[in-house]
Amino acid sequence: MATACFFPVLGSGLLWHPDSPSTVAPLIHSQCLRHFILIAFDMARVLQITPRRIQYAKEKEVDLFKNLMMIANEKQEEITYIINKILQDEKGHLLEKASNYCFKSISVSDSEEVKSAQVVNMATVEIQNLVLNWLNSCVANKLVQSINCLQDSIVGTLQRCVESLEKNCHDQEHSLQASDAIKQILNVAYNVEVNASTSASLLHSFLERLRTLLHGLQLPWVAAPRLNAVWRKKVATDILNSMNPSRLAKSISAQFRERVRASHQSFQVAIKTLENHYSGHLERTEKQRVTIRKVYAPRMARLALESTSMCDMVQYGMPVLGKEIGRGQYGVVFACESWSGAGPCAVKSVVPPDEKHWNDLAMEFYYTRTITEHKHIVKLRGSVMDHMYGGGSQPAVLLVMDRLCRDLYCGLRTGLKWLTRLQIAIDVVEGMRYLHSQGLVHRDIKLKNVLLDEENRAKLTDLGFCIPEAMMSGSIVGTPVHMAPELLSGHYDSSVDVYAFGILFWYICAGHVHLPCLFEQFHNKEQLWTSVRKGIRPERLPHFDEQCWQLMEQCWSGEPRQRPLLGYVLPLLQSIRAKYSKKCSI
Repeated sequence: MATACFFPVLGSGLLWHPDSPSTVAPLIHSQCLRHFILIAFDMARVLQITPRRIQYAKEKEVDLFKNLMMIANEKQEEITYIINKILQDEKGHLLEKASNYCFKSISVSDSEEVKSAQVVNMATVEIQNLVLNWLNSCVANKLVQSINCLQDSIVGTLQRCVESLEKNCHDQEHSLQASDAIKQILNVAYNVEVNASTSASLLHSFLERLRTLLHGLQLPWVAAPRLNAVWRKKVATDILNSMNPSRLAKSISAQFRERVRASHQSFQVAIKTLENHYSGHLERTEKQRVTIRKVYAPRMARLALESTSMCDMVQYGMPVLGKEIGRGQYGVVFACESWSGAGPCAVKSVVPPDEKHWNDLAMEFYYTRTITEHKHIVKLRGSVMDHMYGGGSQPAVLLVMDRLCRDLYCGLRTGLKWLTRLQIAIDVVEGMRYLHSQGLVHRDIKLKNVLLDEENRAKLTDLGFCIPEAMMSGSIVGTPVHMAPELLSGHYDSSVDVYAFGILFWYICAGHVHLPCLFEQFHNKEQLWTSVRKGIRPERLPHFDEQCWQLMEQCWSGEPRQRPLLGYVLPLLQSIRAKYSKKCSI
């Protein structure tokens, strides 16, 4: 069946049928590799976002706690005023309500004398609760209004954040404790009670009179009371008269603070438990991500390289290498007059010395070949594996790319006009923005990785160190002069490309390829890196434009977060070029 996939043609010997299993294999390999990378992205997102969400929840809950405690302290005087006003304005209405009150725990008529102290006590407690519940409602409404003001600024996002964390936590034993604690905090105002325990000292004088009354029921010469409307009104009046608004407000505020503090402590315990759960989960996720990055993705990338190279070899044959046109750390670039039916091209011949370099090469091939064509990224036409290289001891991989005229290093040596150099800087930034939009970090932006065409328009090349942020292993890669300080720590992101561009832009503005004077004094890269970490940067040359110099300084900032976004850099460069273009036209 396999032979049915070949058709003879003139010149090349064989034509690869599009439905051949060997043409399907590269597609399967690429899809699997893409799947691994997407999984790594998801894992990286979890590893990055989850600790931040937990920290956010902790900080927001502390803000909520502080705000509520502040309310408890600041509202005490206001609550005193509210109680005073309520006692003045609503006293008549409450006394009328007490007069008409129907007892629930006892059954006695208005005309019937009550000789049991227990019955009098139960009736008194019911009237007392009527008064206190009414007061509770008035005070709680005011506290609720204050807490509701926090709903939009703190509570809503905090509640959603915690519920989301708990949703992904499979340990049901504590899965709702944190959100329950937040609800308890919010319900504090609704549940504030002026009950017997909180009002004992406030109603001391009234209770003393009550005890005297109950004791009097035991004496034969004291008339037994009738629990009629007059008695009910008198009891309610005595309770109201015994209240001290300032003391009552102080008691309410203290109770409010105590409940808020208890809910706050419950939240801290719950979020700590949640944090411990995610600590183990994130550790397992990181191990899985490392396995994908170091084992599965490289193996699949190499399979994709080998299967695609086999297809290209059968379809287009071995490229005929011409003169050497460039040489890098891991490969030699040759001219090629024609391959795959297209015009002149460049062939990068690489012999990976070990497994790591094989992985890097395979990933470079994948990224360069699979990303959508962009005018400022060198296009990879295909690849072929030369198994006869070096007598067949070790295969060489030939990457066939568009051939450009020269790199930026040679361009600066031969001389480029200022406006042309500014346009090259713009082209480089556009190429970087495109890579970043694809989730890729180049990690080796430098003069020799910027190629120029016949019109001196720039394209980025050599994606050997290019990698998605999710796949970064923390390895130290790049060219020392262009490497951001954090690269040495192993923890970095796409802002390392912005740093490298800052150094590249220094050369563009300088108009030459000589090392900055401050960098010439170092004898090795370790000395250079140590000085860069301490803040050493290229010097300002006399002819530098002020805006250009400020842009360089921003780009090579030691703090990654202070470096500008490429969406800011691009229009700034365009405006600088427009300014000088206008001067030249005058």
